Amino acid sequence: MYLGVDSHKDSLAACIVDVAGREVKAHTFANTPLGHRQLLRWGRAGGVQRFGIECTGTYGAALAKALLAEGLDVREVPPKLSVRERRRGRRLGKSDPLDALAIARVTAREEKLPPVAKPAMCEELGVLCDYRDELVTRRSAIANRLHCDLSVMCPGYTSTCRSLVSGAALTRVTYLLRGQHSTRADVARRRVAELRRLDLEIKARTREIATLVRMTGTHVVEIKGVGPLLGARILAEVGDIRRYPTSSHFASANGTAPIPASSGKVVRYRLNRGGNRRLNRALHYVALVQAHSDDRAKAYLARKISTGKSGKEAIRCLKRHLSDAVYRALQADFAAPQALAA
Repeated sequence: MYLGVDSHKDSLAACIVDVAGREVKAHTFANTPLGHRQLLRWGRAGGVQRFGIECTGTYGAALAKALLAEGLDVREVPPKLSVRERRRGRRLGKSDPLDALAIARVTAREEKLPPVAKPAMCEELGVLCDYRDELVTRRSAIANRLHCDLSVMCPGYTSTCRSLVSGAALTRVTYLLRGQHSTRADVARRRVAELRRLDLEIKARTREIATLVRMTGTHVVEIKGVGPLLGARILAEVGDIRRYPTSSHFASANGTAPIPASSGKVVRYRLNRGGNRRLNRALHYVALVQAHSDDRAKAYLARKISTGKSGKEAIRCLKRHLSDAVYRALQADFAAPQALAA
């Protein structure tokens, strides 16, 4: 028996199917600790061997942890697979029970679904990276508003203070605002103070992330262009690299593997816009760094461009090679016991 769970903020739609995908029974539980225990008892009573959960990183995270604590086989079901399964069904429309049925059938059919378990250090890195990104976004918004205020109060201010990214620039803004007592000037001073506070917070979180990355002992940071921040993002998004049996599976998951679009004698590939876009963006940054500072990467890009590829297409080819390099580095991380697996 196999159990599929469609998780939501307040509810968990569950369905049990047999090995042939036939629905056995279904029920809805509350997404609370009590509801998790009830679902566990319900699944055990039905003889469930494997649990499949959609959205294990958000609404289904607590349930997944509760099931893993019981030593059960818990798998992550990608939404794209459950959507395909639901479309294949005979029932029209969409509902939580139908989604749970589709998830259960995918769980029963797909033997290579990734396990839910993620190293604790990777989860901590993910939380810190997300929080730092929030701080950077907030700082950018405040700095843009301060630029608008200065353009009204201090025309031509860009000749002495073009950007607001450094502490020295914020000090020059403070000098520009001296002697001005309007409401806009008061608000601008508050914005400067908030930018200084955010700068301190961002630096503190950056140091914390760098410390955690060093504690993992990961080989990813040995790749040219991968610093602590990009390394942390890669570790956080990948989790356990053993979820991907080959480098090709990993490339498909991060969106660097091109999609075949051939027909007849025409052999071509198109851009893959799927996969984990955060991980894809991290690999893109690494490719840009290598394109400007690594001689081997420069030579590789030159060869690709000489064959008729555009600059963007050459960068995509480089990203595909970087995906393999990251895969090998993460495989090396798990080859020996270390803090990452703690």
